[in-house]
Amino acid sequence: MIALSAQNIAKSFGVNAVLRDVSFTIQQGDRIGLVGVNGCGKSTLMRIIAGLDTQDSGELSIVRGTRIGYLAQQDMVTHGSSVWAELEKVYEPVFEMEKKLRALEAEMAEAHEDASRFSRLSSDYDRLLRTFEESDGYSWRSMVSGVLNGLGFAPAQYEQNVDSLSGGEKTRLCLARLLLQKPDLLLLDEPTNHLDMETLGWLENYLSAYRGSVLVISHDRYFLDHVCTGIVEILMGNAEQYGGNYTRYIAQRQERFETRMRAYELQQKEIERQQAIIARYRMYNREKSIRAAESREKALDRMEKLEKPVDERAIHFRFEARRRTGEDVLKINGVSKSFGDKHLFQGFSLHVRAGDRIALIGPNGVGKSTLIKLITGDEAPDTGDIRYGSNVDIGYYDQHQSALHPEKTVLDEVWDRFPRMEQSDVRGALGMFLFTGDDVFQPIRTLSGGEKGRVALTALMLRKDNLLLLDEPTNHLDMDSREVLEDALSGFGGTIITVSHDRYFINRIADRIIEMQPGGVTEYMGNYDDYLEKKNRPVEQEAVAGKTRTELDKEKRREKMNRQALRQLKVRAQEAEKAVGLKEEEIARLEAQMADPALYADTAKASQVQRDYQRAQADLAALYEQWEEAEAALQSEDA
Repeated sequence: MIALSAQNIAKSFGVNAVLRDVSFTIQQGDRIGLVGVNGCGKSTLMRIIAGLDTQDSGELSIVRGTRIGYLAQQDMVTHGSSVWAELEKVYEPVFEMEKKLRALEAEMAEAHEDASRFSRLSSDYDRLLRTFEESDGYSWRSMVSGVLNGLGFAPAQYEQNVDSLSGGEKTRLCLARLLLQKPDLLLLDEPTNHLDMETLGWLENYLSAYRGSVLVISHDRYFLDHVCTGIVEILMGNAEQYGGNYTRYIAQRQERFETRMRAYELQQKEIERQQAIIARYRMYNREKSIRAAESREKALDRMEKLEKPVDERAIHFRFEARRRTGEDVLKINGVSKSFGDKHLFQGFSLHVRAGDRIALIGPNGVGKSTLIKLITGDEAPDTGDIRYGSNVDIGYYDQHQSALHPEKTVLDEVWDRFPRMEQSDVRGALGMFLFTGDDVFQPIRTLSGGEKGRVALTALMLRKDNLLLLDEPTNHLDMDSREVLEDALSGFGGTIITVSHDRYFINRIADRIIEMQPGGVTEYMGNYDDYLEKKNRPVEQEAVAGKTRTELDKEKRREKMNRQALRQLKVRAQEAEKAVGLKEEEIARLEAQMADPALYADTAKASQVQRDYQRAQADLAALYEQWEEAEAALQSEDA
């Protein structure tokens, strides 16, 4: 059954049309993710659904009697109230029901001799008691404490004055209040802000089991993947609806783009064909042929022209390593680091091998970024040592972009790091990251966080280092840019160590998880899902199907080696394909020279070009063989 239907919703602010033609539906029980670039109108649409704003045109239909709960990015709490009292207010109707139940009990005690009256009171009492039970009348205290605990509030905070809470804690308290109200339609605008990984996991489980419908705005792709049954994307003022979670949405969007591009290209070919026919008819310059030309022109004018689809994932780049490392990339032995009385870690050791993809996770303040700076040499350890393997080239991505010069232009920032490159090559690299035309002359200080990140990624790509140290690389990047970054890193043949809170990113990139906590460090083999499964697995279940924990760990290591081998095969196949393409371009240039009669005026030069051509043809045959071998090995591994 449809819980909400939006048809042709439009909304403008002055001359700025935010929403132009938005249509979608939410079925009862759906959990819909609302996605799109910043400023596309997601929050505006949610405020319209919540009844806080009105649309300029279009129709919004909501089932009569639907209770709507709305959590904005900034919400309000009651001044002077305690944390517990703020949530206790949700159950004021329950408290009133309890008073009525006590009153009915007293009346029933007085009316036991009046059968008719007693029967009527009993019926009223039974109806009210059922409502009381359904409204958590007996369990409201455990509901409140459960939600508070799930959202990261310790029992010691229950009596804390809400005025003393941080902004993030107030937002979490508002979320707790809304969840306890259990509206039929839950509207959540960035609910994952201010939540740590553990709290995010609790919220995902809660919403996955929620009986009502949910519409949520979030940039957390892992959250959308684990909660949503559908995605609505706001794009250029319009809406497109997809079934399934975030990962399914990405696949479907690419399929739709390719379908639209094929339809557009076919229509363009038909238009060109019709225009050629019209031109021929007009060349004949006869009355009959002119009428035929005019008839076809009218038909062409009546044709509904398709717009060329825009590839939202416009960034296209890849990471390459200019040389290979030895098997041992990095060894950290017994490292300790403190800042004053703040002890981050003691006796930390880590062995990094070629091809490893390591994610460092844990709460803020445990020293993840500091560890990265110890590896780069920007910080020195108090004790212990850090040793690098042979041929290790370190590339570092700083989440704060502190190495960028505010007064330099985008072009100079990158070109000054690679002065031997031609300007056209530098601008070409920047173009891969959407810096085109006069964009390259913008001063760094005028850029947004995401734009600064793209400048830093351009420089990192050009360095071609074989050990990438990435500190929160997805911060400030939009969803599409994150996807492209992950694709580029997936095809990278070197080694990666990353600090990240982005669980989707970790899931796609990591094959080892290092969890850093104030009490120590724990290593888990696999990606983020593997980490969760292993962390939540009861001790008694660690021996599965007769296998010991050691045997299971060995299996994980073998799986990791298989993943590394597959990744290296993919890199080999990509490099072979690229080499074939370059050699074909060389042959095309030589063929163009050989087709020029002027070449044969110089016999020696003509002979040299022919020898070059024969050698290039032989090289191409060898490269094709290498490519075929790499593809065959890759298909064998995939099978």
